[in-house]
Amino acid sequence: MRFLLTGEQTAFARSLDAMLTAADTPGTVRAWAAGDFAAGRMLWSRLAEAGVFALAVPEAYEGLGPRPVDLAVAFVELGRHAAPGPYVETAGAAALLSALAELGDPAPAKRLLPPVAAGSLMPTLTLHGAGPYALDADAADCVLAVGPVGSGGAATVRLAPAGRESPQASADPARRLGAAGPGGPVLATGPQVAEAARRAVDWARLAAAAQCLGVGLALLDRTVAYVKQRTQFGAAIGSFQAVKHRLSDTLIALEFARPLVYGAAVTMTRADVSAAKAAAGEAAYAAARTALQLHGAIGYTDELDLSLWLRKARPLRDAWGTPARCRADVLSTPDAAAPDAGPRVER
Repeated sequence: MRFLLTGEQTAFARSLDAMLTAADTPGTVRAWAAGDFAAGRMLWSRLAEAGVFALAVPEAYEGLGPRPVDLAVAFVELGRHAAPGPYVETAGAAALLSALAELGDPAPAKRLLPPVAAGSLMPTLTLHGAGPYALDADAADCVLAVGPVGSGGAATVRLAPAGRESPQASADPARRLGAAGPGGPVLATGPQVAEAARRAVDWARLAAAAQCLGVGLALLDRTVAYVKQRTQFGAAIGSFQAVKHRLSDTLIALEFARPLVYGAAVTMTRADVSAAKAAAGEAAYAAARTALQLHGAIGYTDELDLSLWLRKARPLRDAWGTPARCRADVLSTPDAAAPDAGPRVER
């Protein structure tokens, strides 16, 4: 059996690639890291018009989905272009609200999912046990904060105001780590919140895995182009056997991760999604190490656009489940992976 993207999905990826290329994402990333969100919000709106966020929102709430395969296609392109913003967290938030509606509590979904699908609401998401930070809390419109309220598996979802204090330092300056603001209305309470949070983790992991794959592919493409131009001893360094072997290993890791990502999007089981996240995260990090080694000292410089992807690979590898955590979830039953044990937002 062969699994290939359809013609429509391939065209969708190409259209997003063209849009993101024209948007000058390196400049947008640098502005976002400096706290200027105007270009990033404009790009967010354009991606919403292309239907990216609607893919995670059911049709009953003015979305196009849920369509996890198409969402994975979109997030590969987001990673390939290093687009800044809480894209993964928005996918997780949409999954959380959709699951709450499916489990008998549709009010939060009716209120929040239509503007999420339209791109007029930029949420971010934080779960109890995932650390004290919410990604891009100072740029988002609101924070969906999931926390425990007592024994028996009960949990609560709070619509917290976006935190406006200075973000914590991160390995990737464009990953702005902040705290949810105090207070805010409680959207849902009860054991159904814990189940909804588990589904949110799965969707966030899938989106992060696809983003990792895109980051790794971008790093590989840029490194291949560089070693064809850089000469040493009168020859392009790309002709050296050691360089070829290193690039081949990177390519193989990414190509092994690719079917895991799309396969997980088809099944959406905790084991498959976790396996995809572990493989894609490790492949992206390996691509970053290869890129840094083969670029030499120039790879360290902020002026080189390569650094935008280099800095993203490691934190994204560990976000919403480190490779070790994801492998543990692959080996466990789906019910064994509690939502507060898996996701993490790393510095």
